[in-house]
Amino acid sequence: MTKRLRGPAIALLAASSLLAGIIAARSGSSAGATAAAKPIQLEEATMIVELNSTDGDAGLQAFLDGEPWRSMSISSPDGRKLIGVRNSGRLKNFGLTELFTESNEPPFDELPLRKFKRRFPEGKYKFSGKTIEGRRLLGKAKLSHDIPDGPKITSPTEGAAVPRDGAVASWDPVPDGGGVRISGYRAIVERENPLRVFEVELPASVTSVTIPPEYLEPGAKHKIEVQAIDRSGNQTISELEFRVG
Repeated sequence: MTKRLRGPAIALLAASSLLAGIIAARSGSSAGATAAAKPIQLEEATMIVELNSTDGDAGLQAFLDGEPWRSMSISSPDGRKLIGVRNSGRLKNFGLTELFTESNEPPFDELPLRKFKRRFPEGKYKFSGKTIEGRRLLGKAKLSHDIPDGPKITSPTEGAAVPRDGAVASWDPVPDGGGVRISGYRAIVERENPLRVFEVELPASVTSVTIPPEYLEPGAKHKIEVQAIDRSGNQTISELEFRVG
């Protein structure tokens, strides 16, 4: 025989159900708020020094990549803001995902390397921004002062004429030491009018590469740039000009 609930019992059951529903709703809302408040990490964030041993100067480079963002800032290890970007207009709610920026590169007779290092100290640089949905976007990058020597380019030589077929770019290996550990090299050959660029990345064990003839124009002036890249990402450039005979 089914037992029927009387008025007081029904009221008590309804109140209990209502209370349970409120608790569950609040719990779900709290969990949702916690998830929404959790910062999103940038997919990539880097800070490096690029030194040009031929020109005698250095610059700071920063790069980031992540969720579409509305604003972004980069702060130095002492908390001082170095960069601040805020989207506006139609870009405000559309967002950016990447940012690459490079500093001024005054010659060393204006800003010696030791003063450049004091201006941009080693340590962790913080990236902080907001996504187009309003969530926090965070990242960090470690800047190192381990800067490699410039590669000595052995072929071609400054001003030399090289054959279009079989031209080889080569350089002496850059030694490790003093915290520097070479992770690889980047060789770039460029000509103008029309602009054409050959670029290749190589492991630290390789110090030469054949330049494809389609990137060389007989009678034209070309520039070769070789970068020694430290494990920290810091890179040092050597460059010279040559002609194709």
